[in-house]
Amino acid sequence: MNEQPGPPPVEASVAQDAEERPVAQTLYSQDDWDVEQGNNIVPLTRAEAEKLFGPNVGRRSLVTPSRVVAGQIGVSLVVALIVWLFFGRSGQAALSALLGGAVCWVPGGLFALFLKRAGGRSKAALIVGEALKTAITLGLFIAIGMTYHEVHWLPMLVAYLVALKIYWAALAF
Repeated sequence: MNEQPGPPPVEASVAQDAEERPVAQTLYSQDDWDVEQGNNIVPLTRAEAEKLFGPNVGRRSLVTPSRVVAGQIGVSLVVALIVWLFFGRSGQAALSALLGGAVCWVPGGLFALFLKRAGGRSKAALIVGEALKTAITLGLFIAIGMTYHEVHWLPMLVAYLVALKIYWAALAF
């Protein structure tokens, strides 16, 4: 009886594909899983990036940390004004909204200053700055809750969340 040759086993096929395919240079060392999955990331050339994203792909971004913080301050003021108008001109509710916005933009502003001082030379500076930003945010919430007993939590949290969404709006533009 003649045996017909069947397809090669999957393991042999994957190993053969890995040998034939050139390995792209990446920032990390590739292991067997990367080769098996075909996760060879090849960066775009400038011409390919311009073709894909348009001619303005190389221009500097107009979004800066200081502009984001300025947007957060502006949105905080608008939310405080809206709260003041709709909460019967309650000064405590409007102040709570301003404090909620400040809980967002004060750590953001300090983070922007920290990154500017670090000069963007280190990924560790980014991680440390983000950790400090989180700690300052938590500290501000705790300090406001413990010291300002007339706080209106709903306007405060709404203003905080609206100011926090400025990051998304900045990414969209």
